[in-house]
Amino acid sequence: MGTTQLETVPEPKYWHLKTVLSDALDSEFSVGEVLPNERELAARFGVARATLRQALEQLELEGRLQRRRGVGTTVAPPRMGVAVGPERHSWPGSGGDAWQPVDCEAGTAPAAIARVLGVSPDETVHIVRRNRMTRGQPVAAELLYVPTSAVPGGVTADVQGGTARVRAVLRELQRLDLEGQDRAVELGSARAEDAKQLDRLPGAPVLVVTTRYFALGRTVAVAVATYRADTCRLTFDEGESPRLAATGDGAYAR
Repeated sequence: MGTTQLETVPEPKYWHLKTVLSDALDSEFSVGEVLPNERELAARFGVARATLRQALEQLELEGRLQRRRGVGTTVAPPRMGVAVGPERHSWPGSGGDAWQPVDCEAGTAPAAIARVLGVSPDETVHIVRRNRMTRGQPVAAELLYVPTSAVPGGVTADVQGGTARVRAVLRELQRLDLEGQDRAVELGSARAEDAKQLDRLPGAPVLVVTTRYFALGRTVAVAVATYRADTCRLTFDEGESPRLAATGDGAYAR
């Protein structure tokens, strides 16, 4: 089988235009500024509108642009940093937590999550939904799975759904002695439910951050946070090196 000499493959025209547009965004436009319409931009750069659209779509995918209905295409703000340092040991809902409670229900965890929690697939768990906003825009959605056996007093019969139920579960978690936590980060595609919460199309690129919380000598909670890849970037603490681990079996190395 022959090999492909990539250096001989010409650069797509839209990709070159994307680079030119990116430079223009840095030098001529400010965050939130509305770009000229497609006709004007195509005329300025001497390209077909189809080529321009490809370049704009790529810049939107990379988080440089935002398309807002009724407004147009605007320059996006800098990406929000997502800290993945393992030393920030704190329970969800503790002081400084930027997540906003949405709802909580009793249900069953996905098989992979159930294995990590060490519970049977049909065991009831609390499923807490939270989201995260920045500049009025949704940037992340989280599902937190907590076995009812880990927080037996977490939700009484008189606590209905909604934010009150979320706070009740988180309050009981915080009564436990947190022994540690770890995180795993993967690139994924937005599922229909995630896409709706994040105001993206299904299949849009996302960063999936899975956090395990340890107490009572075992994993007592697992949080799966889905971040918009076009608005977020990962940050590591000084002196920390990211660890690589195979996750094909659904397990996360501690």
